[in-house]
Amino acid sequence: MSTPPATSAEPRHANHHHAMDTAPAPQGATGVKGVVLPVVIVLVIGSIFVSVFLAAFHSPRPHDLPVAVVGTTQRLERITGGLELGLPGGFEVKRYPDESAARQALQDREVYAAYVTGTGSTAELLYAGANGPSVTSTVTGAFSGVAKANDDRLTVRDVVPASAGDTRGMSVFYAGFGVVLAGFLFGMMTYQMAPRLEYRWRLASLASFSALAGVLVAVIAGSLGFSALPGPFLGIAGIIALMAAAVGSATMAFLRVFGRAGMSLAAVVLFTFGNSTSGGTLPTAYLPDWLHPFSEILPVGVGVRAVQGLSHFDNDGLTAGVVVLMTWILVATAVLFWRDARGAGRTAAA
Repeated sequence: MSTPPATSAEPRHANHHHAMDTAPAPQGATGVKGVVLPVVIVLVIGSIFVSVFLAAFHSPRPHDLPVAVVGTTQRLERITGGLELGLPGGFEVKRYPDESAARQALQDREVYAAYVTGTGSTAELLYAGANGPSVTSTVTGAFSGVAKANDDRLTVRDVVPASAGDTRGMSVFYAGFGVVLAGFLFGMMTYQMAPRLEYRWRLASLASFSALAGVLVAVIAGSLGFSALPGPFLGIAGIIALMAAAVGSATMAFLRVFGRAGMSLAAVVLFTFGNSTSGGTLPTAYLPDWLHPFSEILPVGVGVRAVQGLSHFDNDGLTAGVVVLMTWILVATAVLFWRDARGAGRTAAA
């Protein structure tokens, strides 16, 4: 009796597909490499973090901080010379025709203080307490010295005060730091927990995370008794959502392009350089020249300035913030499409 041929309900390629799915995961570093590599990577990242933050904040002083002066040409020259003598290179003095124009420039954050000379030997210093105590101390100290040298009777007035729930001006920094942390963790966890998720569903997850992050931060910071960010709820929530989406998508793009090294690169770029140059603790005019450009291109810096503008300074930085954040999101999602959607299509075709 002949034995009937073996039959199978599965197509011939099923065994090959099954073998691919059940292949053992690649082993990580072992031996000496497994011991040394994590130590080296973490110490390098930590050293970069400490070095950048110390460079930014170990001895903060302004560099060309814009300030306004209202008065005659002669008094303008005396005031400019006094400021330069007290803090060389610290201020960029702009002349305004009257107090109204100087006050508007202060409210738009085109300048950080306005010295308005009056008749005789009187003068008034206008400043914005919403810029934080460090800026207030800088401008009041510098202009008090100028007034004393010129025998001016100086009156000081805060025309843009800090919110009652944020007297130190730090809330926007912590909000930005928290959004960067959340976006970074989301970017890592989405690939750890769902490595085979389709591109469209991963973007849906990113959108859900970002929208909820914006609403939660706006509720926590603006409500719940904190009153730390007094700007319009929808505006604050929208900018925070864009920040979360920019950081989350950028982290995913780093991971997909650079593999395991992408996590370290994202930490250095988004965490270290992003938070140190955000302007949340001090205006970017206090940064060293080599760090200043990062505040204008990284998500947290432009986001923090937009939130500050919405909360205190007549929407200063809002348009630039939206443009830069949307650019990060579009570029990162395009990279993910190239690596995930098109890559999956080529694999399926093969």
